[in-house]
Amino acid sequence: MTIAALGSHRATGRTITEQFHAFDARNPHVYQVLERMAARRVAAGATRISLKDLFEDLRQLPYGVAGLNNSYTALYARRLIDEHPHWADAFELRRRRAA
Repeated sequence: MTIAALGSHRATGRTITEQFHAFDARNPHVYQVLERMAARRVAAGATRISLKDLFEDLRQLPYGVAGLNNSYTALYARRLIDEHPHWADAFELRRRRAA
């Protein structure tokens, strides 16, 4: 099995968090769209929001998002909560196992 087959973080030598920060820096519009989507759901009365669902909605947009990795969902959820603490109950977070 090649290193690339083991996962991109091993092939690049970068952690998921490092990859996330690089992706986020190149694609600030992704967070902005996720933030608007979450705000709409909260305003509509949602008590639980799934970042995986928001990612799938984002992928359906006409312009799409290249490189959107499902491993980033927890990091985006944590960022949303950091910037909107009143949304904390809407997202279920688990203890992180990796950096």
